[in-house]
Amino acid sequence: GRWTEELTKIVVGTFPVFGWSGAAKGHRSSLLPVQRQEYLALDAVAFEGTGDRRWRFPVAVFELENSPKDDQVAYSLWKVLCVRADMRVVFCYRRDPAEGAKLVDHLANEVLGTMKIPERAGIGGETMVVVGSYSAATSFPYGYFKDWTLDLNTARFRRG
Repeated sequence: GRWTEELTKIVVGTFPVFGWSGAAKGHRSSLLPVQRQEYLALDAVAFEGTGDRRWRFPVAVFELENSPKDDQVAYSLWKVLCVRADMRVVFCYRRDPAEGAKLVDHLANEVLGTMKIPERAGIGGETMVVVGSYSAATSFPYGYFKDWTLDLNTARFRRG
């Protein structure tokens, strides 16, 4: 609960830096004709902040998954991959960095490994998995988060 609430504030707080506006729990958006805190059951969705289009498509989508279950994180990755956006990010955490690396391998095998090459090639944009490690909490934020970026050619994540 608190982890998700605080991370949501941080994620949404970065939107203005990129010229985005967005929606998330506790952060209602009025950019679309239907005003909501969450769109598409995603934790945070960012839209271009300027322009007069009534129906905008997301430029970035975020899932903030606090479950210790690998398949729950895999579901969050699958969910963001189903959305057409320039950027997709899944935040999650594990006890230590070694568990984070195992999780990222699991995501590549279980989610990306099920996709055919043409499906994967059509994803476009950037996809990242960011794993926080409890064991690095004393040095937060330095060293707490490790990020992996999806290489669409190999269907593997590489350290960013």
